[in-house]
Amino acid sequence: MSHWFDGPPVPRPPLPGSRDADVCIVGAGYTGLWTAYYLKQADPSLRIVVLEARFAGFGASGRNGGWLSGLVPGDRERMARQYGREAVVAWQRALNDAVDEVIDVAARENIDAGIVKGGTLEIARNPAQATRLAAAADAESRWGVDGVATLTAGESAQRIRLSGVLTAYHNPHCARIQPASLARGLADTVQRLGVDLYERSPATEIGPGGVATPWGTVRAPIVLRATEGFTARLPGLRRRWLPMNSSMIATAPIPQRIWDDIGWQGRETLGDTAHGFFYAQRTVDGRIAIGGRSVPYRFGSRLDRDGQVPRRTITRLRQTLHSILPQVADVPIAHGWCGVLAVPRDWEATVDFQASSGLGWAGGYVGHGVTATNLAARTLTDLVLGRSSALTELPWVGHRSRGWEPEPLRWIGVRGMYLAYQAADWHEFRGSAGTSPIAAPRRPDRGPPALRGWQRRPEGVEWCHDRPTCVGTHRSPPHHRRADRQTRRGAGERRGGRRNRCRADTARGQLPRCAVHPAG
Repeated sequence: MSHWFDGPPVPRPPLPGSRDADVCIVGAGYTGLWTAYYLKQADPSLRIVVLEARFAGFGASGRNGGWLSGLVPGDRERMARQYGREAVVAWQRALNDAVDEVIDVAARENIDAGIVKGGTLEIARNPAQATRLAAAADAESRWGVDGVATLTAGESAQRIRLSGVLTAYHNPHCARIQPASLARGLADTVQRLGVDLYERSPATEIGPGGVATPWGTVRAPIVLRATEGFTARLPGLRRRWLPMNSSMIATAPIPQRIWDDIGWQGRETLGDTAHGFFYAQRTVDGRIAIGGRSVPYRFGSRLDRDGQVPRRTITRLRQTLHSILPQVADVPIAHGWCGVLAVPRDWEATVDFQASSGLGWAGGYVGHGVTATNLAARTLTDLVLGRSSALTELPWVGHRSRGWEPEPLRWIGVRGMYLAYQAADWHEFRGSAGTSPIAAPRRPDRGPPALRGWQRRPEGVEWCHDRPTCVGTHRSPPHHRRADRQTRRGAGERRGGRRNRCRADTARGQLPRCAVHPAG
């Protein structure tokens, strides 16, 4: 299924029949297991049941790139406009602190997850990437992330001798982990604490008061959904979060003489600022694991077949690896796999609990879930227990995202965007000094319907106004056209929503700074 598993784990028994519990958690990935852990720590008397469709760590928790990082699962600029800057700064700090929390719990519970906190190294290999990297490093500083250091090519090579690096930055708030070992270790830990974990027990219906499975029903006043990329399989939730696919390969063990040439003694995680970015780590067993998103989405929110990855994806990832580390060109690829992560419509993760119904959920981590799941679980624990805390005031608590468009718009939008990203990377590697116009920053609600609310933009770029309408010459979203019609006409714009010119927003006093028409 992935390199992180030695083989299929010995399965735990399924739910033996209907039963009662105080809390029922659906999903035995990081979110579900961390939530069970903190609830049991807070109140050992709680009867907690965790239901898992396959086995603990089967999903993204056992297939990810092993980045225990402080990366925010959302757009800090947009969240700050909605919830305030200080709230987002607190969120960022809480995520950085969560990196150390995971490390501390793993040590305390004797979970051997191969954790090394060496930070992360982000590299740029062409001028356009270098421009984005400088903006990203500046954004980290503006959001209160301490210790971020911009590196020259020579300074980067002192850490890892990579090919073609122009510049880089190092962020200390990241650790390399063996992800499946963390998931399996957490599963063993919560069982030892008295949590009942049932595998091979898929939820067929989730609602107030209980969860139904093929083997019986768990009746519980509190039901928590921790299904992340598999949420689309649940009744009524197909369009809640998009199951984004991500793929990885791992080399065979690399000889020591090659490691002597590469370096990488700090075990930093490694990534770049390409549009179709990669992520990588030096593994516990002396390999290189590298990932990316070659086939990002399957029509109809379909999932992979137990991690099977297309050969063309393996070829593309191997080419990426050899381009940055030609030293390993003769080292064979030993493993390839894929998995899904959850992407909300507005790219913002959420934690929520409704005391009236007893239903709660957390997820939509957009690929930054290894650390965020821990913070989400502690937040969900406080919400369930009715405790007011700094965590329950974070901006993702209670955040709601609207659903995705129906097919074929989802598939067309996501596939089209990734094709554009590939073209933009090609263009930039052939001499574009700035970000290719093919992938120019755009508002999350601009462009084809299936892309609005999904495309990310570099932080630090402001838009014409905070209201969700399009900039430049693009049409306003349909649900805003009627409300804006009189305003646009009064500002001298064309009828029918064809233009939403920046001067019209200036007339309304809503133009702080525009990324498209800087002169206004």
